[in-house]
Parts: sequence; C-alpha cells; structure tokens
Amino acid sequence: MTMAPATDLRTFTNLDTARGDLLDVYAEVRAPLLHLPNYAVTAFGERIDRHATEAGFTAVLAYADGHPVGYAYGNTIEHGDRYWQRTSPTPAEKYTEHPAVALKEIGVRPTWRKTGTARRIHDALLAPREERFVTLMVNPSAGEGKVRALYESWGYEDIGHSQPSPASPLLTVMIRANR
Repeated sequence: MTMAPATDLRTFTNLDTARGDLLDVYAEVRAPLLHLPNYAVTAFGERIDRHATEAGFTAVLAYADGHPVGYAYGNTIEHGDRYWQRTSPTPAEKYTEHPAVALKEIGVRPTWRKTGTARRIHDALLAPREERFVTLMVNPSAGEGKVRALYESWGYEDIGHSQPSPASPLLTVMIRANR
C-alpha cells in the first residue's frame, strides 16, 4: 500500500453542500459502469437524495488540495427496515434487533486507491456511530472480487444477498461489529 498525501476529511449530515462533490467523485469511480441503468449518475443522484432524508444520514468526503478524492455515506436502519426485508436468507436476529449502520456507498478516485484513503474515510464515518453493527452490500464481481476481499480484510463477513432494485445486480450483504 502506498501512503497517501495528506487529505482533509469532512463530515456532512446535510447533503446540500456535499452533493456536487459526491456526484463528481462517483462519476469517476463508476466510469466503466455508467452505461448501466443502476450505475448511471442520475440513478445515483436519486438514491443519494432519498438516502439523505433517512435517519442518521452522514457522509464523509476526503479532500486533497481542495478537491474531493473519495467519499462514503450511510444511515441508520432499524429492525424491519426494507434493507433487512430484501436480504436473503433472513439475517440473524442479533444483527437486526437493534439499529445498525448501513454503509450505502464508498468510493475513491482511481489515483487514490491503494493509499489507505478508503479505510480512513470508512473509519471516520463509523467512529462516532453508536450502532452495534455496520452492514454493506457489494457486487461480488467488483474489481474481480477484490472489493469484497478488501471488506473481508476490514472484518466484514457475508450474511446473504440482496437485489435492491430490478436494475441492480445481485449483491452480497456483509456485516461486522461497529467497534
């Protein structure tokens, strides 16, 4: 892993000031997939607009020399949330009986990958959270499986799969303790 130049991590609980930067980074991170309906920038914009209205929304963006280089965002999910309802098989009660953090997206510009920036953003997003567990969904083919393996190295384990929308690929649902 190459050490990243200094980045400034900024936390946002309101989407207004961060939306443009999130869309900008997303477009570069997902560039090879933007032709697919689920990955189009407009589809991401609609998702983040919806997620930003949900309980516990927080985004962390990394900036270098004033330019956004990476992001992560998530929100709180409760027992009975559609996130859990779409997960198959049904997750163990120990994961769903209390609020959890759903890490909805994380991305780092290609030139900033393998620098530890993604992990710094991830950890900054989760550090102030009180929820017992954090969960995420990953496309198992992302990076030819390397993205899923990275999450495993961060302590996540598979608990099932989900297809959040008809345009979405089948995703692997992963979870870990938040402490």
